[in-house]
Amino acid sequence: MLSASSRGGSSALVTSRLRLLALSVAVSAALGVSVVMAQTDDYAEVNRLMRAGQLSEALSKVDLYIASKPRDPQMRFLKGVIQTEGGKHSDAIATFSKLTEEFPELPEPYNNLAVLYAGQSQFDKARAALEMAIRTNPSYATAHENLGDVYAKLASQSYSKALQLDSGNTAVAPKLSLIRTLFGADGKGARTGTTPPSAGPAPVAAATPVATVNPVAPAPVPAASGKAEADVEAAVASWAKAWSSKNMQAYLGAYAGNFTPPGGQARRAWEADRKARIVPRSHIGVAISELSVSADGDRASASFKQDYSSDTLNVTSRKKLDFVKSGNRWLIVRETTGS
Repeated sequence: MLSASSRGGSSALVTSRLRLLALSVAVSAALGVSVVMAQTDDYAEVNRLMRAGQLSEALSKVDLYIASKPRDPQMRFLKGVIQTEGGKHSDAIATFSKLTEEFPELPEPYNNLAVLYAGQSQFDKARAALEMAIRTNPSYATAHENLGDVYAKLASQSYSKALQLDSGNTAVAPKLSLIRTLFGADGKGARTGTTPPSAGPAPVAAATPVATVNPVAPAPVPAASGKAEADVEAAVASWAKAWSSKNMQAYLGAYAGNFTPPGGQARRAWEADRKARIVPRSHIGVAISELSVSADGDRASASFKQDYSSDTLNVTSRKKLDFVKSGNRWLIVRETTGS
């Protein structure tokens, strides 16, 4: 893990604030996101070696696994984490960079890449990597938090330059002092992050390896009391079925005309992005469980656990869909992850 004591200077303070995603022994409740992975003996052994601080042995185990399964993003992500914790930052940057090239849909490699760039005071590169992580997943809270810290560091550099050029500017000094106080007060508040990465194995049972995932049909939706609730549940099931079958007309048709894409993205750009992520997949499965629906007049919301699987990724997350009734249909107006 990166920590304030691992480096000297201001870059260490920023890096210690940035949350580096690493393998965790528990699913993070903060984001409500876990990753459904195979708990094979290989993953379990790498977990054990990392917890024991035997990074060389863990890296050897990972390399042996990757030699037989070079397209496994989970184990390759672990390799980058091990390299980071072992101080092999250039190697880790190379590992995470390659992951972003081959698996651009995964936000976590971008996040860890940003942390490494920040540790080298390459804050513009860190900013760009975090913006890519957020573009990949606009609901990714860790990347938003890290981006705020990087912006603060960039602001600090600009304020310092302004004082050098105009030492009599009394408005700049308080701003610079505020930012320095923020980063100088890291200490006990520094968080290196324990959120399980979407590209790394999480300790959950009865999972399936990414390379051998089969399409998952939407789980049966439990009955709800009241016609509105039942209709919303049916709308959720239809939305999941359209996504699973890659029926883009039905999938995009499940969203209302005034749907607001996450992160302020334009509707046209959002639709193009969704098509680019869905259509090329050889298979997709979206299963819904733990569904809870509430309706009030022509407004409703549905919260549930979503199990997503494809040829490149398995992810379990909490999701919320807000609906509005249009004629006899319930259409999605807002979609949030981690709620």
